[in-house]
Amino acid sequence: MHTIEEAGSSILILTEGLEREEFLRSRLTRAEVSRQLIILGNSIAQLPPEAHAAMPEIGWDGWSTTGRQLSTPGSAQDDALWFAVISLVPATLMWLRVYRESQPGMFSFSA
Repeated sequence: MHTIEEAGSSILILTEGLEREEFLRSRLTRAEVSRQLIILGNSIAQLPPEAHAAMPEIGWDGWSTTGRQLSTPGSAQDDALWFAVISLVPATLMWLRVYRESQPGMFSFSA
């Protein structure tokens, strides 16, 4: 979960205060946000089904759909990037905080 939170926080920092068109025109910011979204999406995909079931408010299906759209150049990719920035990432981070407080055992790992 740490990787998800770290990538999500990076995305929020990189896009703070940007409007859609400004974000989409910024090649460097867009490239780094895309890279962080791939990291985040891959981490989500590796979570066991039990984690998905234990945190139903997180938009797991939305992440799956967005991941597919991110690999399709064009307007679908632009829409997916912006949707992730303004909706999926903030909501996911918020719900992870809620779950961390209410179910801390889900976030403790032992080797």
